[in-house]
Amino acid sequence: MARAVEQAHTAEEADAAEEERAVDQALALVAGHSSHEPRFVAQSQPQARASVQSPRRTADQSSGLSADGLGAGSSGVSPRQSSDRSSGQGDDHIPGHSSDRKPGNGSGHDSGGSPGQAPARGRRGQATAWREARALAARAGRGAAPRTERLSLDSALGHVLAEPLTALTDLPSFDTSAMDGWVVAGPGPWTLGSSESGGRDLGILAGHSGPAPLPDGEGVRIATGARIPANATAVIRSEHAHVDEARGLLYAQRQVVPGQDIRPRGQECRSGDQLLPAGTVVTPAVLGLSAAAGYDELVTVPRPRVDVLVLGDELLTAGLPHDGLIRDALGPMIGPWLRALGAEVSAPRRLGDDAEALQHALTTSDADLVITTGGTAAGPVDHVHPVLDKIGAGLLVDGVAVRPGHPMLLARLPSGGPYLVGLPGNPLAAVSGLLTLAEPLLRGLAGRAPEEPYRVVVRDEVHGHPHDTRLVPVVHRVGSAKGVGSQAGKGAGAGVEHVVPLHYNGPAMLRGIAAADGLAVVPPGGVRSGTEVEILDLPWASAMPWTEGCFT
Repeated sequence: MARAVEQAHTAEEADAAEEERAVDQALALVAGHSSHEPRFVAQSQPQARASVQSPRRTADQSSGLSADGLGAGSSGVSPRQSSDRSSGQGDDHIPGHSSDRKPGNGSGHDSGGSPGQAPARGRRGQATAWREARALAARAGRGAAPRTERLSLDSALGHVLAEPLTALTDLPSFDTSAMDGWVVAGPGPWTLGSSESGGRDLGILAGHSGPAPLPDGEGVRIATGARIPANATAVIRSEHAHVDEARGLLYAQRQVVPGQDIRPRGQECRSGDQLLPAGTVVTPAVLGLSAAAGYDELVTVPRPRVDVLVLGDELLTAGLPHDGLIRDALGPMIGPWLRALGAEVSAPRRLGDDAEALQHALTTSDADLVITTGGTAAGPVDHVHPVLDKIGAGLLVDGVAVRPGHPMLLARLPSGGPYLVGLPGNPLAAVSGLLTLAEPLLRGLAGRAPEEPYRVVVRDEVHGHPHDTRLVPVVHRVGSAKGVGSQAGKGAGAGVEHVVPLHYNGPAMLRGIAAADGLAVVPPGGVRSGTEVEILDLPWASAMPWTEGCFT
């Protein structure tokens, strides 16, 4: 098993260059096609390689069961269903692609087709590799026309810097006292009173003009933040000094080191120094730094605007399911999720299964991104593909080799219109689409830097799909985990950070993801206990209450 997984990782690395080429080609084709001519860009499939399976399974059950049988959900290859609605039906089938499909030939096109030609109805391009789909979405976002806006400091929280933050002044801009105490010149003891500035009792205060030079052998009281007089040697903290009132002398109770408790001019930065790079999210600390550096306004990237279209006649907005109707789980979830990614989101519009209403909503949207839920498969009321075809949209991604969430898509509407991310109707499959396509696209549109991937040891064995990537809800833990430490080379396991796969990870389930703080990226064939896996953080995993969903 370990050797099989290692071979799978090696094959993935070997595919990286091919995926980069495919991403560039897809973006170029979509960007250049006529707004009046429908075009669907088929994605290249990595060169065929041997499928890797768990020795415990010969078919794709893909349930995410841990080695001790904890998992309860099933997100494996579904029957050949024609709908991806959130009724609990499978989300993993799209026409022309199934678990027993033939490996791709690397051409990236349907047989008989040429780049840029629209396939015959019912035939789409091969599913895009998961990493390639994310890379393509990220590049599409970064390739959008740059926009900037100036915001006052009290309006900039949660936005992204459009240009580097450069110091407009030295910090501090003059030598200042770091403590309340006495500023002295030369060796002690020091005479008090004859040169005090600002009053014999108060001494030198913050916010006052520069004090007179301090003669050698004298000391004067000073407040934190006050300007240091010329010729001063050090500041002695109040608690480290003794005053002989009768003799008018100041004595130090500890050794005095030249420069102690003095903040020299430019200690933090010099005027013109870059403090933060473009792409930094404006946090409360960034606001404070900006103010200290002399800013009243910041040049930021506007938040991407997103329209959410909820499709499906079977969805209820209130009450208990009845008579074949079910509650809409995605409408309440997607808006806050997107806001947590830094977007401005309109209230969800529920269109039902109405192709004309969908076409009107898409062609009149002035958002940067449109999110649709459901309707991305090939059922009798799945209208997303036909409407995109009719209005001449360009498909960058038409199906992704990931479970759950296989029939997700990414398109660009004609005439420079918004991007569209089509999410499957099953709830966890929709989450997969948000993390695979919407998040990297929004990061690019918002000017945010891509998240750096990181890997963590998984406590339990996780079964994989024979061909596709799996996204499995997990929770982080630190502590003793049997077998984790030894297999990961980290000692006995005590205190080892690891992730635990959660129950209820089927495509129609939200119970697992509601308890999770991330998703594990499980390669084809699965992983054994003690293996490191890549983790996708959920956007609120590190957020604090005051963020109001602005930060990731």
